[in-house]
Amino acid sequence: MERPRIIQRATRRTVLAGMAATLAPVPLIAQTPQRDGMRRLGVLLQKFGRDDPLGQADAAALVQALGALNWHEGGNLRIDWRWSDAVPALLERYAAELVALGPDVLVAEGSNSVVALRRHTSAIPIVFAVVADPVGQGFVASLAHPGGNITGFSDYDPPIASKWLQMLTEIKPPVARVAVLYNPTTAAQVAPRLRVIEDAAPAFAVAVRAAPVKDIAEIEGTMKGLAREERGGVVILPDNFMDKHRDGVIALAAQYRLPTVYPWSYDAAAGGLMSYGITTLDTFRRAAGYVDRILKGDKPSDLPVQNPTKYELVFNLKTAAALGITIPPSLLLVADEVIE
Repeated sequence: MERPRIIQRATRRTVLAGMAATLAPVPLIAQTPQRDGMRRLGVLLQKFGRDDPLGQADAAALVQALGALNWHEGGNLRIDWRWSDAVPALLERYAAELVALGPDVLVAEGSNSVVALRRHTSAIPIVFAVVADPVGQGFVASLAHPGGNITGFSDYDPPIASKWLQMLTEIKPPVARVAVLYNPTTAAQVAPRLRVIEDAAPAFAVAVRAAPVKDIAEIEGTMKGLAREERGGVVILPDNFMDKHRDGVIALAAQYRLPTVYPWSYDAAAGGLMSYGITTLDTFRRAAGYVDRILKGDKPSDLPVQNPTKYELVFNLKTAAALGITIPPSLLLVADEVIE
């Protein structure tokens, strides 16, 4: 495991802001004629709106990695961006727009983006990022030999789910009852993640229950009920809905004093107690490599799907103090980031 780095929350904001600043604003509907010799890339982002600094940081990571491979936006590469802000209707509309522009390659963030794009094309290469279980969802035939026009980078690593549960049992006081929150209409691969958590529960002496929710009111109802029980805690599954409403979810966890573990480091940076998961910036950087190879002639069917290789463990000590929780030194020592 890499040596932990300990930074302040303000520093993280500065880093994200700096990355976002490197990405020049782009119009939602781009109709400028393609210049001779310029290749074209379409990017469909599902989690965030164009003004969200987290989405801008992911986009900046892609642009910077492409630049390192000598693909320069506005030079030899035209990039058409679409930001759906977790709105399904926009996702479908923008998928159709991007395909109509005739790009050489498409980059899709998340499973819903892939689903939307492949409704409109089976020919244009699609490189996905942050997709759970692409084989199980039918995007590729196998990880080693994707087949078809789709390949990319998965965020699916089953042991992560058991790690979320373990983290809740190692804090002081430990959690004994866990609700797993997700929106059944937007969360991807709920069943296998729940299965991993439920299978791990006996080893940690924890009672686990699934808690599907469809709006903030249902989230509050679940948390309010759990707060009446002794030593309750929450696991938040990766979910576009939870991403869009992360501030409200974090505020409710604080209101009902529930230790909560999140899948993304930006949740802990926004005030969540702790997070463990892949780094999306790294995934977008790696996606640039496949875009480069496809633009140079490789077929997506010959490019194996790659699993996550880099993870972030983050603790927010300010939130821990507010909840009366102690994070053991053994966990802090292996953390990638500790927010003071």
